[in-house]
Amino acid sequence: MHNPLKQRMVQAFEEVYDSNWFILGERVKKFEEDYAAFNHTKFALGISNGLDALHIALRTLHIGSGDEVIVPSNTYIATALAVSYTGATPVFVEPDLNTYNIKAAQIENAITGKTKAIMPVHLYGQCCEMNAIMDLAAKSGIHVIEDNAQAQGATYLGKQSGSFGTLNATSFYPGKNLGALGDAGALTTNNEVFYQEAMKLRNYGSAKKYIHETIGFNMRMDECQAAFLSIKLEHLPSWNQQRQQIAAWYNQYLASIEEISLPVVAAEATHVYHLYVIRSKERDALQQYLFQQGIGTLIHYPIPPHLQQAYHTLKFTQGSFPIAEEIANTCLSLPLWPGMTEQEVQFVAAAIQSFFTRTK
Repeated sequence: MHNPLKQRMVQAFEEVYDSNWFILGERVKKFEEDYAAFNHTKFALGISNGLDALHIALRTLHIGSGDEVIVPSNTYIATALAVSYTGATPVFVEPDLNTYNIKAAQIENAITGKTKAIMPVHLYGQCCEMNAIMDLAAKSGIHVIEDNAQAQGATYLGKQSGSFGTLNATSFYPGKNLGALGDAGALTTNNEVFYQEAMKLRNYGSAKKYIHETIGFNMRMDECQAAFLSIKLEHLPSWNQQRQQIAAWYNQYLASIEEISLPVVAAEATHVYHLYVIRSKERDALQQYLFQQGIGTLIHYPIPPHLQQAYHTLKFTQGSFPIAEEIANTCLSLPLWPGMTEQEVQFVAAAIQSFFTRTK
């Protein structure tokens, strides 16, 4: 996907280089405007990375020590780390085994008097059931912070991901559907007060140079990444369509293999397939076999947050969150990228079929 863009990307770099303005300049401002328009929100804010964006969102909402934030039990650890940075406690909630996303029914059981926010993660490229989650949050008087890092361009009931919550955070890590050429992230919101507060927090607590209204952070997007992202944002809808076509081919060629579970898309949601994730009880052997055939795969994610050493103080053990553990033990992400051909998908599918045929 980068090869066709190379000349424009090099030109963008030269323009930034020649401008001698490298932090929070016109290119960051342009990307923020473009990304807000893409997400159908009033505001977007360029941030240094996705974890920092989540952290600033929580700080903006004054979430801290003694508070609780509900997060999925099967998310990447960054979601939980952002909560921990504030001194609040991440409260893990099990996902739906088919969509891998948390649901309002499970969230409701986890809400206590200390709960200040719900952080739904649109995992692998599909939106959570956001209408029900937003209704629950409104009823409970708590905020919603979308973790939109894997679902840029996905929708729920026709509404864009990253436009539901009070504040929403995303990552532009290079592997994402919209990826920078380094680290970068963003916040989106429709609330101008929170937008202004988050803007100060990302820049040393300062809205005006050398005047610091609060204790802030150095979490700014640089001009080069903003310039690169503005170019790539133009192509994101097309790239997402290609991902959906590749996923449709996988669904077609893998449908007859009973030993694996294929991705399930909720009726109200669209899926942009940041990852195409299957599940198999023979996952490890299958992964090794595919590697031997020259097919690379990844596991997203092999150890759930509650079993990571970083969270040993929460005193969870094996079996504490069985659905998250089941997903971690059986999931496998197959190759998928814009430009992948139907023949390449067939090659992967044939190798998977071969593995299960030879093990019978």
